[in-house]
Amino acid sequence: MQRSGRGGDLRENVDAVRVVVDHALETAYLSFNTPQSRLECRLVARITNHRCLPVTIPLGGECIHLALGAAKIPVAEMEGVAAGSAAAATARHRIVTTQVEHPATARPCDLLESKGWTVTRLPVTGRGTLDPETVIKALGTDVALLTVMLAQNETGAIMPVSAAASAARMFGIITHTDAAQAIGKIHVSVDALGIDVLSIAGHKCYAPKGIGALYVRRGTRMQPVLLGAAQERGLRPGTENVASIVGLGAACHLAQTRLVTEEQRLRDLRDQLWQTLVDRIPGLVRHTPEHNNLPNTLMVSFPGVLGRDVLAHADRVAASTGSACHSGLDTPSVTLLAMGVRPDIALGSVRLSLGHENTPADIAPVAAVLVGAYRRAKVPQ
Repeated sequence: MQRSGRGGDLRENVDAVRVVVDHALETAYLSFNTPQSRLECRLVARITNHRCLPVTIPLGGECIHLALGAAKIPVAEMEGVAAGSAAAATARHRIVTTQVEHPATARPCDLLESKGWTVTRLPVTGRGTLDPETVIKALGTDVALLTVMLAQNETGAIMPVSAAASAARMFGIITHTDAAQAIGKIHVSVDALGIDVLSIAGHKCYAPKGIGALYVRRGTRMQPVLLGAAQERGLRPGTENVASIVGLGAACHLAQTRLVTEEQRLRDLRDQLWQTLVDRIPGLVRHTPEHNNLPNTLMVSFPGVLGRDVLAHADRVAASTGSACHSGLDTPSVTLLAMGVRPDIALGSVRLSLGHENTPADIAPVAAVLVGAYRRAKVPQ
């Protein structure tokens, strides 16, 4: 969405970032040639993220791996688990996931399936959530990995990861959750969730783009899928991007300090935006569930038009559609189709996301722009 700016908060954020970044970069500068050549640099990069990561993580030898390109994390994690299972000569050769995962998870599952793995993709309800009973029925001693995203990236629906992980533990299954959308927006605890592996994308909490983190519970069997040097405790070779790692730590520090107040503030703004739009657009469909959702996400379908046409007329509003356009053909959102939404309705979808810089003063102007854009999109060209 468009931003009005929050001057006082911005200055406070800059000051907080400067404290974290200055100390970390000072140590990084002393070890410029190789990040691992000086222990201080590596410790600063690690501690900055382990202590500031907006995820409750017990201190007990668990690992935080930092990767260049957050989308690569699920690839390494899933193939690493697969390689670990194969190396252990286990009978586990199946992965259980959902039909609404982000491509960062769905595509690696497709890849493993092409290599002979069996992938079970669980359906979701009309609200876009997962029925825990569906998970329980799909599990068994042949399953190596259960991967369920914590919050759906299009609709904002929060998945019952804790219940799914609890069921998986009874079968000795490794559990992973993609927490990219949830991080910094809701409280996340790896112990409360009961998961073994958790991945995040830094830019989702205002860190530099292209940096991510992977939490791995101690004792989880994984093997590297890339060969090379022994960075990241041997899981992923390559010289660490210290500057982006420090940026991730600074962003996570800010997210942690403002999590409680920001969650409710964004939820109020999102609900205000929905009410304003639905009052002025008859037939507007809401796909974000009323409960158990991310506070900042609102996915709707504008009736009788394509979502991309609405956004084409919506100047000053930055948003995305759930559908995709390939070679001139519009394709409905896979997530919405999995929820049972009709293709014609799904094609009208738009995802609106609110952020830290949005204020109540933004809601009326944004709603007015979207309403006007919808009306123009309805006019035959």
